[in-house]
Amino acid sequence: MFVVLLTYTAPIEEIDYVLPDHADWLTKQYEHGNFLASGRRNPRIGGVIITKPMARGKLDAILATDPFSVKHMASYEVIEFSPTRTAPELRAINEAVVH
Repeated sequence: MFVVLLTYTAPIEEIDYVLPDHADWLTKQYEHGNFLASGRRNPRIGGVIITKPMARGKLDAILATDPFSVKHMASYEVIEFSPTRTAPELRAINEAVVH
């Protein structure tokens, strides 16, 4: 699984202009079953995405299609982790859980 930290590199006014396209992109990623959660960072300097388990190359390809990435408006820090404990609701999707 991955946690992706987005940090805006463009002024917030430009971010707000592209935000609807980013929201549409997020919707598509949820529909494809790639993401578990996403939202704004506080303070509003970027966002956070929690992914389902996948290959790092697949995630990199997905992130490259984010309108913020395409327009060079955000940087991405990708943190890979292997959950050893999860809430019962996540066990069905977490291939890394040790029982």
